[in-house]
Amino acid sequence: MTDTALERVPGASAGDYIELLKPRVMSLVVFTGLAGLVLAPGHIHPLIGAVAVLCIAVGAGASGAINMWYDRDIDAVMARTAKRPIPSGRVGADEALGFGVTLAALSTLVMGIGVNWTAAALLALTILFYIVVYTMGLKRRTPQNIVIGGAAGAFPPMIGWAAVTGDVSVASILLFLLIFLWTPPHFWALALFRNSDYTRAGVPMMPVVAGPDSTKRQMLLYTLVLLPVAAAPYFVGIAGPVYLAVSSVLGVMFVGSALRVLRSTDDGPAKKMFGFSILYLFLLFALMIGERLVVGGGA
Repeated sequence: MTDTALERVPGASAGDYIELLKPRVMSLVVFTGLAGLVLAPGHIHPLIGAVAVLCIAVGAGASGAINMWYDRDIDAVMARTAKRPIPSGRVGADEALGFGVTLAALSTLVMGIGVNWTAAALLALTILFYIVVYTMGLKRRTPQNIVIGGAAGAFPPMIGWAAVTGDVSVASILLFLLIFLWTPPHFWALALFRNSDYTRAGVPMMPVVAGPDSTKRQMLLYTLVLLPVAAAPYFVGIAGPVYLAVSSVLGVMFVGSALRVLRSTDDGPAKKMFGFSILYLFLLFALMIGERLVVGGGA
């Protein structure tokens, strides 16, 4: 990995450092982490709950910054990422690494001292999994990078749950599985219409290695497996009948999106599926949060 043409231009702004945190990714992580906290049985002081959510956000941002440090070479050749702070020269690579490591350590330490050490251990595992297992170990080596690496993005609701209960349960594992199984069709939809980017960067995403047709079939399979998993929160008592009904409809729509992608000969359906996948996951967790706040109760 070289830093050719990646020298820092003096005068990095606060916005550049915020961009290192991948705020759009962070927002989804924070939301699902909050969901785990709200859905968990028991009670947590609002201030401690706020600290837990803040630590999840900072930990996610730290992962993003270290990811950008490590991937600065491939980010520089991909149209989607070339304007990020490091490849564009607005922030130095060493600064980004130091920034990320500092935030990772602080978020884990504050979570342990201010909330509990189970939540802190899960947060540390999430950060290490994203950086070491996914970014450094899988992303450049296997088309299963997103499948296995997706676990990192699935941990936040378990962290939120542990912040309240101090443990891991079947219900929190189901929330993990919901995101874990959602991740491949979500990212492969993106990879289908960004295939040239990944090919140019040498990243073995599924469409690059297995081809679009195989990728589309696997996307459909994941959406089908996701149907019963998305319904499962109702059966373990962390979601109600409204969630069950709406999630079933959304699930069928997600499968329909995958079918349209499978039959397509252009990138249009893949772009639409990528957008819908974000809405799909957001609505599932919003429904669970909404029902819990309105109806109350616990798993």
